[in-house]
Amino acid sequence: MDDIIYGAPLGPRVVEAVANDNYEIFLTFNNGEHRKFDARPLLEYKIFSPLKDIDFFKSVKVDFGTIVWSDDIDYCPDTLYEQSVLVA
Repeated sequence: MDDIIYGAPLGPRVVEAVANDNYEIFLTFNNGEHRKFDARPLLEYKIFSPLKDIDFFKSVKVDFGTIVWSDDIDYCPDTLYEQSVLVA
């Protein structure tokens, strides 16, 4: 977490993501935290409608510290951290 942009440190960034059949993504952040993100609320938005295909949803990858699907869909890493819950 020593990345800095314009003099301000960046928040935690994703280093690993594993999606399941319940539209949840288990995340590991670069601060060592393991968190769970419930993506079901995203499915209500047109931009995220391709995620309704569970196989596409489960194709999530990590790129530039956040989660992405193909080249068209990503999610803000700071929002992802804020909206996810800590898991043991």
